[in-house]
Amino acid sequence: MAKPDVDDQDRPYHHGDLHRAIVRAALEILSETQSLEFSLRELARRAGVSHNAPYKHFADKRELLAAVSAAGFEALTKRMGREITGHGDARARLFAVLRAYIRHGVENPALYRLMFGGYLSGSDNGRPAIERAAAEKTKALLASAIIDGALGRAIPDTPRNEGKIDGAILACWSLVHGLTLLLADGIVGPRKKCDELGESLVQGMLDGLGAKLPTLPPGTWIGGQLPPP
Repeated sequence: MAKPDVDDQDRPYHHGDLHRAIVRAALEILSETQSLEFSLRELARRAGVSHNAPYKHFADKRELLAAVSAAGFEALTKRMGREITGHGDARARLFAVLRAYIRHGVENPALYRLMFGGYLSGSDNGRPAIERAAAEKTKALLASAIIDGALGRAIPDTPRNEGKIDGAILACWSLVHGLTLLLADGIVGPRKKCDELGESLVQGMLDGLGAKLPTLPPGTWIGGQLPPP
């Protein structure tokens, strides 16, 4: 599996940066084992800290994994940002964003499933705030390309168009999410063809979206339900 693409992962541990060291160690274990079934004691050993040190920063394992998922979204957003560099055309940016998304999931399926699966969802379908905030930045890159005309015409970012924009986001996301899982699980392959497969399927989807944008039903939410005010 690819080494986790997370900022500062090559920096040595410094006193006072225990939170980062623990999240980094969790990302490394997840990448190597592709399993969430590790203990906080094992994690402490990997981070080179005392066995009770993780509890000074995380109430439980779920809180730790929320921080790990948030780090995954931060890495994905940075990767998308690198991919779109130099692409002024909105459609080219959209392809770059979706290509980065697929690669991110195929290279580290366990992290991807943590980020986009139900492990961190609460009984009300809510997600941890730290993860949701990081995920919104990822979503914003996709939304920006759609708003700027990736579907063949610009869609002004106004309350009136919110349903159309969200509908286009969901259509794109549904396609690449399904393809990412199929590739990661070896049901579709080979993985080295992920870019070509993605671009072919996305192009077909964009042709359809260019003709008609879906509008989400009222009350539909994307990216995890927000807690009640």
